[in-house]
Amino acid sequence: MSAAPIRRRRITLALAATAALALPLTAGCGALDKALDCVQTADAIAGSVNDLQQAVSNAGDNPLQIDETLNDIDNKLDKLADQTDNADLSKAVDDLGKGVDNVRTSVKNGDNDPDLAPITDAASEIGKICTP
Repeated sequence: MSAAPIRRRRITLALAATAALALPLTAGCGALDKALDCVQTADAIAGSVNDLQQAVSNAGDNPLQIDETLNDIDNKLDKLADQTDNADLSKAVDDLGKGVDNVRTSVKNGDNDPDLAPITDAASEIGKICTP
């Protein structure tokens, strides 16, 4: 056997081995991206929900705090929507945004104790999505 076919076979085997090793790494990137999206999203959501709950409980002392907190949450949600490419996380972020809009409407209509259930439900959904 000449050296050329052996060399071609070695190159083919080397390329196949490289492809076989690269496939799990690229497949793993999707999982890593999702985990990173989850961590960033969950962290921002937890802080925002906590801030909102505090603002609602302090509404009598500072009624503008709810509006400021809702604006802050809206800004965080805009950033999160731009950062994640995971469809499930995007939907949960959208649901959270709708909950924020509902709370904002309730507060503008004079409700000092708005329903936070849609917001906590969306935060819970994010927790489910991010659980391996």
